[in-house]
Amino acid sequence: MSRIEVIAVSTPAELDRFIRLPAHLHRADPSFVVPLQLERREALSPAKNPYFQHAETQFWLAVRDGRDVGRISAQVDKLVQDAAVGHFGMIAAEDDGAVFAALFTAAEAWLKMRGKRRVLGPFNLSINEETGLLIDGFDAPPMLLMGHDARHVAARVEACGYVKAKDVFAYLYDIGHELPPAARRMMAKARPAGLTVRRLDTHRYRQEFDTVTAIFNDAWSQNWGFIPFTEAEIGHMAKSMKPLIDPDCVAIVEMNGEAIGFGIALPNLNEIIADFDGRLLPFNWAKLLWRLKRGARTARVPLMGVRRSFQAGLVGGLVPYLIIDEMRKGLLAKGTRQVELSWILEDNRPMRHMIESLGAKAYKTYRVYEKNLSR
Repeated sequence: MSRIEVIAVSTPAELDRFIRLPAHLHRADPSFVVPLQLERREALSPAKNPYFQHAETQFWLAVRDGRDVGRISAQVDKLVQDAAVGHFGMIAAEDDGAVFAALFTAAEAWLKMRGKRRVLGPFNLSINEETGLLIDGFDAPPMLLMGHDARHVAARVEACGYVKAKDVFAYLYDIGHELPPAARRMMAKARPAGLTVRRLDTHRYRQEFDTVTAIFNDAWSQNWGFIPFTEAEIGHMAKSMKPLIDPDCVAIVEMNGEAIGFGIALPNLNEIIADFDGRLLPFNWAKLLWRLKRGARTARVPLMGVRRSFQAGLVGGLVPYLIIDEMRKGLLAKGTRQVELSWILEDNRPMRHMIESLGAKAYKTYRVYEKNLSR
């Protein structure tokens, strides 16, 4: 059998090979959407992505007979609460157990050298970016900022000693349906005085973004695996999302003038770039701008939250419906018909119950794996 060489990515040319490899591996998969190469280069660049200000990362390529056959990353994030935990990510490889074993051996050795005794993943690169390995829902293309994996990957990862840590769900919501009657009655009759809903103020864009990310960091601070957005990441995210954000598709709920909840819906960029083959030049820039202006039939809600002090009681039950309804109205006006609500932890029962009450269906499942490295 041919020898498998695992090389640590260290040059721009090797990084380009690392980025392009999934497109080659998924070339026969009609559901795979090739990510924009420019966006991927920036996301994996320490000079461009502020994630690297608090994390150390290494990428590897598996090569056999001069051909790239797999890739993996390992990350050590200083913001992870448990100092014994490291992460893996970016896993993709041919359906060959030896390739997966070689990749994980390299990643685990790197993590052990940095004192890590447990590994979680995949995270690409952070839990606040692409999270989990697709284990169900292979026949639908991934939405914006969501991953897509080959069917064989889960079994190969498990064969390397990894077991389930958590599952997260992506729900698909047909926004042509009205909110459930009970929610409509509550919104009409039970709204407390001082509780209002508004849309994004584009004249105060950065301040608005600071407000909603502060709510997010508070709302999810007790969640499993939570890592807060840093100030630098908030600024980077505000800049990168600005071309996609429509103020009519952002809902901010206030209580007596204080912002307590929000939701952001973004057009599904993957729908728009599906035929770009990862390239923007020479003419896809113009297509991208025109298609964004025209609108997409699908969208995703990647960010939503309610301050913890308001999550209980009547207000806590009402605010998510107010957010969803306001975003729904804006999206319908743009021609959007389906929205992905993701990702949702399997044990987040209140959020799952609310989403399922809308008639939304869990149509994709992503799994976060773990392994004890001290054995």
